[in-house]
Amino acid sequence: MHTMIEFEVPEFLSIKKYPEKIYYKGNLDLLNRQKVSIIGSRKPNQYTQQMTHHLASELSRIGICIVSGGAMGVDAIAHRGAGSDSTIVVLPCGIDLHYPAVNKSLLENIENNGLSMSQFELSFQATNWSFVVRNSLVVALGEVLIVTQADINSGSMRSVEFALEMGKKIYVLPHRIGDSEGTNRLLSDGKAEPIYDIDTFVGKFGMVHSKIDKNDPFVLFCATQPVYEEAVVKFGDRVFEAELAGIIEVKNGRINVV
Repeated sequence: MHTMIEFEVPEFLSIKKYPEKIYYKGNLDLLNRQKVSIIGSRKPNQYTQQMTHHLASELSRIGICIVSGGAMGVDAIAHRGAGSDSTIVVLPCGIDLHYPAVNKSLLENIENNGLSMSQFELSFQATNWSFVVRNSLVVALGEVLIVTQADINSGSMRSVEFALEMGKKIYVLPHRIGDSEGTNRLLSDGKAEPIYDIDTFVGKFGMVHSKIDKNDPFVLFCATQPVYEEAVVKFGDRVFEAELAGIIEVKNGRINVV
């Protein structure tokens, strides 16, 4: 089902031209959550991959919704780190398309459990300018913008310009000289703050709201310390996502609720 949002999204008022139409699939309640935007390179190095996933997972664990653009690389890692029920994807194409195709299963999980949004008509194919428009919505939705890796002349750096225009605070991962020259430039110019410690950074947000519903059949089942394989048979991907989100942990083949 492809539906249009019928109410005003306050965060989009910071965009120069409020979107004429916003199509969506999924859970609109995520718009009411505290949100953080995470973007970056389509070809992140291993350090960036690990830190992006850890950062998104820890923010999600305290109840923050992660916003990104569904692209390869950092975007996809951020969505996965958050878990499909705690993330918003903004598409550069029609809401009925899955772009890029390599992320089809990820995008389907988000529209089924999280929230997928687009301001483009159905069947609209992604173009160079639609990526820029998409990026402005991604930046607008987040309370802050985190760029985990970016080259100087990348789309991520164009998104940084949007964030500066909107008065958003920008955070980046510290990188070695020669790596991620775009984010290193932001640091040297005083336009971004570094995230030196993920726990300390996440602690700035406090406990937004617990993702654990004590009456959730999944949580009740996990509280019985079931065997991991048994839980996977019963709940499928939910087990993997809960583990990434820090809701459960696996010890000696059995599940414990954290």
